[in-house]
Amino acid sequence: MPWNDNAGPGPWGSPPSGDDKNDGGRKSDPTRRPSGPPGVPPPPIDVNDLVERVSARLRETFGGPGRGKAIALGASAVVGLWLLSGTYVVQPNQQGVVTTFGAYSRTSDPGLRYRLPWPIETVERVPVTSIQTLDVGGVPGAEVPAERLMLTGDENIVDLSFTVQWSVSDAGKFVFNVREPNGVIKDVAESAMREVVGKTPLTPILTNGRGQVETQTRALMQQTLDRYNIGVRIEGVRIQVATTPGPVLDAFRDVQRAAQNAQSAANIARGEAAQVIQQAKGYREQVVREAAGDAARFNQVYEQYKLAPGVTRERLYIETMQRVLAKSNKVIVDSKGANAPVILPSDTFRPRVAPAPVEGAAR
Repeated sequence: MPWNDNAGPGPWGSPPSGDDKNDGGRKSDPTRRPSGPPGVPPPPIDVNDLVERVSARLRETFGGPGRGKAIALGASAVVGLWLLSGTYVVQPNQQGVVTTFGAYSRTSDPGLRYRLPWPIETVERVPVTSIQTLDVGGVPGAEVPAERLMLTGDENIVDLSFTVQWSVSDAGKFVFNVREPNGVIKDVAESAMREVVGKTPLTPILTNGRGQVETQTRALMQQTLDRYNIGVRIEGVRIQVATTPGPVLDAFRDVQRAAQNAQSAANIARGEAAQVIQQAKGYREQVVREAAGDAARFNQVYEQYKLAPGVTRERLYIETMQRVLAKSNKVIVDSKGANAPVILPSDTFRPRVAPAPVEGAAR
């Protein structure tokens, strides 16, 4: 018998027939096509018969004594997987916003967390450590928008653009209390900067007063956003460009030069006034000290006069004559034995002037 001859009986007997009642207790496959004699094509599949066979097999499987147990196990598996789907992870740079049927429920911190599965609760993860940057007034070199032109405290116009750095401080407020955070922050930033610039003169804004303007703007923005309760923290404000507009630049330079000249003139006048005041104070000090010295000398002379009046009078007379005659021209005439009057030249008592040096004379 050939090895591939399926018509005869095998080593274990004849193959089972297609009758379910004589298959030795084994169930036949309802989808198996019946086999015919060798060399004869199988009959076409009866779709209705196939559907009935599959339905019978399903009724037999779930209609027996273990039907309730199988259904319970399947339902338990489905419920378990549904409950496990509520586990989620919040990264260290995030906060999780949990909503119950769309309404805010709580804010979760970083770590492994759990919520009720969808559709009961959902979670939205919001980055809270990343710094967001917002430019107000455009970028340098671009066309000047209207938001860059601001009026200063001394009624000048300044062309100013700046950058705002912000981050999320409360994810729940940020998700539910603001719809367009960039738009809100930009409007608040422009309003705060205009208020601060409107109280500040132009010169500090253009020179060394930018730091104070940035600090005041940041504080005013944070105060306004806190009133809005949108969960945003302003990290910093930095002025990028601060200059005068092109059409008024020449006029502004003329005003600056006039102000510098006025300041220079005022400084010179203050210096001259201070010099005059110092000279007057020095003269006053000199007169007071001289008067004090004269009074002390007079007191000393008076004490000596009380001890020896005659000698003191003679001494005072000699000192006075010496002081007077030392600065005048003198002519000494010996009148002993002379009877005729002495006639002196007219220029005798004229002040004597030293002769001018002759050019070329040896030095």
